[in-house]
Amino acid sequence: MSEPAEHSPEPGAAEPGAPAPTGADLARSALRAARAQARQRGEQVREKREAKRHGLRSGARSDGRDPVPLGAALNRLLTERGWESSAAVGGVMGRWPQIVGPDIAAHCHPSSYDEAAAVLTVQCDSTAWATQLRWLARQLVARLNHELGHGTVRTIKVLGPAAPARGYGRLRAPGSKGPGDTWG
Repeated sequence: MSEPAEHSPEPGAAEPGAPAPTGADLARSALRAARAQARQRGEQVREKREAKRHGLRSGARSDGRDPVPLGAALNRLLTERGWESSAAVGGVMGRWPQIVGPDIAAHCHPSSYDEAAAVLTVQCDSTAWATQLRWLARQLVARLNHELGHGTVRTIKVLGPAAPARGYGRLRAPGSKGPGDTWG
């Protein structure tokens, strides 16, 4: 058979057959109990401090839940989503006259941007302006990269004026492109 489990006496309690505790023994056991409670409270305080250090808190100090200015929130969103270059190119579309100057902006405008190839497509209103812009393309790429960040635009694709709509009529030569044969 198994032996009966030993019963550990509570602190300050007298063991059977032992003399009753005196004042000094009671004081020692009370001191041991007070130290254990203090140790436990100290652990709780330390855990609270650790939680505050690691963001598990709320209070008067700033954290990620605090309101931020709209510009800072938008910049953080653009960075988190990886939209910096798209937003920068969108800014170029809106600031085109300030970047290239009023003369060029009056006759040429950006129409699209291919982010994968870093190609900006510019539409001109005449073939003369398209030719002029092709001559200035290297300088424009340098200026755009200065505004947007290095490598954002590698090439500028210059398009001439759009041809007028084709008129399909009864009298048409086979294989002809219509006015597109001689336009631009």
